[in-house]
Amino acid sequence: MSTTLLLEIGLEEVPARFLRASSEQLKTHMQTFLEENRIAHGEIQAFATPRRLAVSVQAVADKQEDIVEKAKGPAKKIALDADGNWTKAAMGFARGQGVDVDALYFEELKGVEYVYANKEMKGIQTVDVLRNLPEVIQALRFPVTMRWADQLFEFIRPIHWITALYGSEVIPFTFLTIESGRTSRGHRFLGKEVTFSSADEYESALADEFVIVDLDKRKAMIVEQMHEIEQEHGWIIPSDDELLEEVVALVEYPTAFDGSFDEKYLSLPEEVLITSMKEHQRYFEVTNQAGQLQPNFISVRNGNGEHIDMVRKGNRKVLTARLEDALFFYEEDQKITIEESVNKLASVSFHAKIGSLAQKMHQTARLADKLAELIGMNEDDRALLGRAASIYKFDLVSNMVGEFPELQGKMGERYALLQGEAPEVAAAIREHYLPLSSDSALPETTIGAVLAVADKLDSIISFFKQEMIPTGSNDPYALRRQMIGVVQVIESYQWSFSLQNFLMGALEQVYQLKETAHMEKLTTDLMDFAKGRVQQRLQAYQISHDIQEAVLHCGETDLLLIIKNAEVLADFQSHESYKGFVESLARVLNLAEKAEAPYEVDLNLFETASEKNLYVQGNHLETIWNSATVNEKLAALAALEPYITAFFDENMVMVDDSAVRNNRLHTLALVAERIKSFADVRKLITK
Repeated sequence: MSTTLLLEIGLEEVPARFLRASSEQLKTHMQTFLEENRIAHGEIQAFATPRRLAVSVQAVADKQEDIVEKAKGPAKKIALDADGNWTKAAMGFARGQGVDVDALYFEELKGVEYVYANKEMKGIQTVDVLRNLPEVIQALRFPVTMRWADQLFEFIRPIHWITALYGSEVIPFTFLTIESGRTSRGHRFLGKEVTFSSADEYESALADEFVIVDLDKRKAMIVEQMHEIEQEHGWIIPSDDELLEEVVALVEYPTAFDGSFDEKYLSLPEEVLITSMKEHQRYFEVTNQAGQLQPNFISVRNGNGEHIDMVRKGNRKVLTARLEDALFFYEEDQKITIEESVNKLASVSFHAKIGSLAQKMHQTARLADKLAELIGMNEDDRALLGRAASIYKFDLVSNMVGEFPELQGKMGERYALLQGEAPEVAAAIREHYLPLSSDSALPETTIGAVLAVADKLDSIISFFKQEMIPTGSNDPYALRRQMIGVVQVIESYQWSFSLQNFLMGALEQVYQLKETAHMEKLTTDLMDFAKGRVQQRLQAYQISHDIQEAVLHCGETDLLLIIKNAEVLADFQSHESYKGFVESLARVLNLAEKAEAPYEVDLNLFETASEKNLYVQGNHLETIWNSATVNEKLAALAALEPYITAFFDENMVMVDDSAVRNNRLHTLALVAERIKSFADVRKLITK
């Protein structure tokens, strides 16, 4: 016999951004609870609305599965006496396992026989196990929590009721001061309290009280309703999955409707209009078939269609107030020149321990110029870059960004164009914030890309200088995200340069550090931080861990080359010669560690042709290395295998003659330098 299990946790309104993840977490913990308690079950379905988290489990068995555990007892020589009878130790073991002594048997383990017993554990009734469901609730973890009343327990929001049913039977328990029951609550305004006669009624009974408990069903309702509005008016409602997901988590019974605003507000930049609607009111924008923004919006009501005209008027009134403010800010901002805004940045703090935004822009400008020189940017573009770097934060003191912080960069681009700045400069002002996440858009212009990298590196360097370095999950200034952005841009634009050398030069010339030891330590910390982000990229490419370790712990300081080295090694990993390649190069690295610099090779000390041949190959690597592609480097290293094999077959490296010994070690060390700059092959795993 199998029955449906229902657990619903009734809450005050849960923040929309956490609803789906919290719902899935409840499902996961319920599954874990049932499996750990050996209760067979069918499909588990998660439900969630702003006022509840719930889970329904189909076909739950009526009792735990029986299990047989194999228990190990004393050794045979202890379990049996000299006459072959059971000893007190054996009888005590049997008694402890709840079996008759005749059920004991022997098995050999590592050459010694031990006594064993098969202990059968009968499963108890499921309804008795389910009394422990509070364990599921206690296991939930949230990004934000709160306490209420005199409780010390923390949860995402205060709990008001708990519904727990096994079929038609209430699962009795008390959590905090709340007793479980069979009662839930309908829509806050349209519904009433509902009592379930069985767990199977959950969805339908709440739907009668204007609560659609399935997140995806609510989403489908909204999409269908918006499609009907599109068809009715000939509009297009641009797809916005992020906003749709948020709206779904804000309502229990969705009703989409359209509204309008005065056409005069279309004079505002589109990004301002859309932000006013989306970020502050959770409205969807509307365009015509040509993609032009219309003086209309789509909203979703938490309720039915009654009195929708009154709701529409209320939404229009609220949006109009927002747009009126935006129009005022937009007009006022245009009265202020870029230079006036830049001057204000001197009194705006970037961080109390670091300095003002004006100082940050000055440092970023110098970093950008050094980077532009490294990548070979032409003089015209460098001039445009210099202009962009000198003003790129100016919109932060505008009225519009003060009201809508999410428009930073976008308004800078708009205002820069209005004041006659070159399009390349305006685009760079917007693009320097990119990428916003690991999967978001990258700068499309080289000037914007250079400024983005320089701005992010300045932030990272500045915080590292103050020893404000991310630890564990703590990263209040999003430095990891910014360094990932640096890596992404470098990779996208295929910029090949030593980040280590760039940082050392910047610390001395831009940040005016004087102590060599301090600069070297700071550079090492920054490089380790950067390589950690490179590793995240390699993980995203599903490159094996040993290859990650090999390329990250070599001497290479060019982030682009580290990524490329990993990619070509990953491609080579399945080649039949991979094992020999790794083993021969690893042998060189291991012995080369015994060599002492400087590595000077005396050709007159060579005793075999294989010594000379390996030396020639080492010189060949030195000659081609800087101009070779990554694939050519790998091919050249792979070609060393027969020369290395011959060298070790014909020569004893650690001979008594110190001159010959050192000469051979130095020969290996010269080859090892090139190997180590590609990958520490000793970390590679071969099958």
